Amino acid sequence: METKPKHIILGAGGAIGNVLVNELLCNNEKVKLVGRDPKPINGVEIAKADLNFYGELEEVIEDNSIVYLLVGLKYDYEVWKEHWPVIMANVIDVCISKNASLIFFDNVYMYGKVEGKMTEETPFNPCSKKGRIRADIANMLLAQINNGTIKAMIARSADFYGPYAEKTSILSMFVFDKLKNGKKAQWLINANLKHSFTYTNDCGKALYMLATTEEAYGQTWHLPTSSPALSGEDYIKKATGIYGVKPDYSIMKKWMVQLGGLFVTMIKEVNEMLYQNEYDYEFDSSKFEKTFNFKPTSYENGIKETIDFYKSTEVR
Repeated sequence: METKPKHIILGAGGAIGNVLVNELLCNNEKVKLVGRDPKPINGVEIAKADLNFYGELEEVIEDNSIVYLLVGLKYDYEVWKEHWPVIMANVIDVCISKNASLIFFDNVYMYGKVEGKMTEETPFNPCSKKGRIRADIANMLLAQINNGTIKAMIARSADFYGPYAEKTSILSMFVFDKLKNGKKAQWLINANLKHSFTYTNDCGKALYMLATTEEAYGQTWHLPTSSPALSGEDYIKKATGIYGVKPDYSIMKKWMVQLGGLFVTMIKEVNEMLYQNEYDYEFDSSKFEKTFNFKPTSYENGIKETIDFYKSTEVR
């Protein structure tokens, strides 16, 4: 009797890790959650490891397992430059040695400024330091995939929003959180531009579907994202409608962010990514949608479900 592979998540506690754990448990899969200090979850095996160390990683990845690389490093260029290449090399090497399948959850920084919609065929043309790092580590994995030395894929997401993303999502930080606290919503640079967002729950479902579909390996996939993209003003109107307040908002202009960066390191790190808010940011996931006959959650439903989720977790 063939044994089902264990699903091993590298990156404990993040938004995508949380929704993926829920999806895996709903499908009665065996799950191991790996991090430097993972929190216990009912029905989930927990293991400690620092992915910067090959030996620690080798201890937690099992033969013939399915591995998800969901690590979220501190949002700091120097940290990324030092740790991302090491982590990617270690994960690739251990997965090869263990005959494990690898799904790398990626972002869109390596595309740089894009005219029109971003697709899986969009060339890498990073215009930021962090974007160049993302291009480098993606190319590390793609080289091994193309050489046939590893069974792997890249699953790429736009900026995301939804359950568990309250500390990492633009929509959560600038809109939902402000409205929840009785404040006016904010938006970066220009609220009239279109901006795609990927719903976290859709990410969890899609990652599981990809991981358990043999034909999906060896490819890059854009995770399901509602289309057409809305403008910042549209998102604010939908959210304020749910909260029952006027759709008022303020714009955080570029000079304000740059000024804030002189005093706060995190804001300084955001500066080089502001181009994503100076142009339309449209993400195309039609390849996934057609292949898996999957309809992404609409922005209207996703925003309502997200706000409901945050309200429910506040009560606990």
